[in-house]
Amino acid sequence: MGDVGPNNRLSECRAVVTGGANGIGAAITRRLTAEGAAVMVCDRDAQAGAALAAACGCELACLDLVDHAAAARAIADRGPFDILVSNAGVDQHAFFTATTPDEWRRLIAINLEAAFAVTQAVLPAMQAARYGRIVFISSEAGRLGSKGGAVYAAAKGGLIAFAKSIARENARYGIMVNVVLPGPIRTPLLEAAVAAGGEKLQAAMEQATLLGRLGRPEEVAAAVAFFASREASYVTGEVLGVSGGMALG
Repeated sequence: MGDVGPNNRLSECRAVVTGGANGIGAAITRRLTAEGAAVMVCDRDAQAGAALAAACGCELACLDLVDHAAAARAIADRGPFDILVSNAGVDQHAFFTATTPDEWRRLIAINLEAAFAVTQAVLPAMQAARYGRIVFISSEAGRLGSKGGAVYAAAKGGLIAFAKSIARENARYGIMVNVVLPGPIRTPLLEAAVAAGGEKLQAAMEQATLLGRLGRPEEVAAAVAFFASREASYVTGEVLGVSGGMALG
């Protein structure tokens, strides 16, 4: 792959974005496409995925990542990919004593085990090409913990450890592996939670950041675009919070 200009630094790259049809994932898809990548979105939301594909020219694979084997096969069959953005995730707000083992398994299956499956699907081709960029979307909850989200935080924390391990195993192949930790980002899901919780909830989330505001999906996508680029050639195993200084609060 040759040098490219600043406005198409991902040209000639193929990317796969899981959970890429809505919210942060959609912003990532739009940003990578704008920078020249050919993007395949993996999402079970066929309607949102089709609308995004029509708007930005990406490919859509309607997959339920809970079926790890089927998702991995589909991604491997449509590869090879230069870039993986493992973004798919789900949250559940409840105190730990009020949760069930079935709920634990669901949260871990989507937030952690799905990342295992899609990573294993793309790595052989990346290793053969001796090039790759893998970006995991975790959460500040994985670093700081989460009151009312213990299992979610555990899964996201596991994703950080997994990413660092994959970085160690694959540096020799020229594969850079990094993690982005969003804080409170203004997505449709968060806005629904704010609508249910009222102004006090939004104020609490804003006060948890040093910047005193909610983030935008595009701000997360900007960090992902750097990690996905050739410019991130000396950056691996790193964890970047995109959370308005939440970790320092």
